[in-house]
Amino acid sequence: MATLPQVADTPAPRTPRRPRLPALTGIRAFVSMDIVFFHFSNPRWFGPLAPLVDGGYVGVSFFFVLSGFILSYNYGGRDTPLPRMNFWRTRLSRLYPIYVLSLLVSYRVLMEEWHAQTHAHFFQGIVLTPLMLQGWIPAVATFWNTPGWTLSCEVFFYALLPWLVALRWPKSVPRLLGMLVLLWLAGLALPSLYDWLHPDGIAHIDRYSYGFWLRAVKFSPLPHFPEFLFGMTVARLHAVVRLGNAQRFLLAAAGLLGLLEVMRYSDSLPFLLLHDGLLMPVVGMTLLGLAGEHLLADFFSLWPFVALGEASYCMYLLHFNLWDLVHHFHLWERLHVAAFDPWISYAFVIAAALAAYRWVEKPGRKWMLAHMGA
Repeated sequence: MATLPQVADTPAPRTPRRPRLPALTGIRAFVSMDIVFFHFSNPRWFGPLAPLVDGGYVGVSFFFVLSGFILSYNYGGRDTPLPRMNFWRTRLSRLYPIYVLSLLVSYRVLMEEWHAQTHAHFFQGIVLTPLMLQGWIPAVATFWNTPGWTLSCEVFFYALLPWLVALRWPKSVPRLLGMLVLLWLAGLALPSLYDWLHPDGIAHIDRYSYGFWLRAVKFSPLPHFPEFLFGMTVARLHAVVRLGNAQRFLLAAAGLLGLLEVMRYSDSLPFLLLHDGLLMPVVGMTLLGLAGEHLLADFFSLWPFVALGEASYCMYLLHFNLWDLVHHFHLWERLHVAAFDPWISYAFVIAAALAAYRWVEKPGRKWMLAHMGA
């Protein structure tokens, strides 16, 4: 049986930073806003973009692929090994300040969980959620802060990344394309098996369906691992393929149009396949295309999009329970601006994300790094 290569813990010589890809930061703003609209809007408000809003849950799959791409782009293909402890400290300092804030603003939901859960599930959730491990237990995967289940996946991916980037990745385009096909099929295997076996006995699955095995496939880290590996493979393809900017433009345009076209027919496609990676190929095309220099990349690189993209993690983790909080206390009615809702709520979520990035995530990251010796 093959073993993963050993990765050094000792600090490695510094390597030059790779060029920034601002378009990939900018597109995060659109994906995170789409998730907000998915949770709190009427898709018909968005005209021709309604299918994207109605299927906003695919944004999570987009982020898993993007995460694999960015981490492989930044850390893969180096001549020196990736120091594990420093990498893990850096990633934890990136995730945890906002994660803690998201749990604090979700205090009202925690009180509701006490009444909604069995005592066993409540105590599982209250122990595992602060550790970002709740996604491994389907019954409590969305405990306390619903979007937080994705952190269990990311932590799992980060734990393995030092060994993953040290693997011998193929350097030929045909082999990398073959890997992408295999990873896509691997990502569809468990959802397809679920649709075939119907282990929860659910006749028609949609976003509101509930079942133990359904939650396991939707929220557990392992079913989403192929999406992360797919993103890493696209990054390796980016490093070896020779594409002109015109070709990159066509790839990005085809990926974005393909995403919209598939979502137009989402009602006739299996929900679980869409949720768990059916769109990996069009996401990969989009990322590979936006890694170039052309009009589409310039559009997503505009500073308002990049600024909001940098705060997209804050928006994603905070939006669900911030929205619940301001509406529970009827804040807009008290301020006599309820007539502008939900648009004022969208503006509030954006402002809160930008503020949290500036005054919580960045200083929190520096504080954690200073105290962890990274």
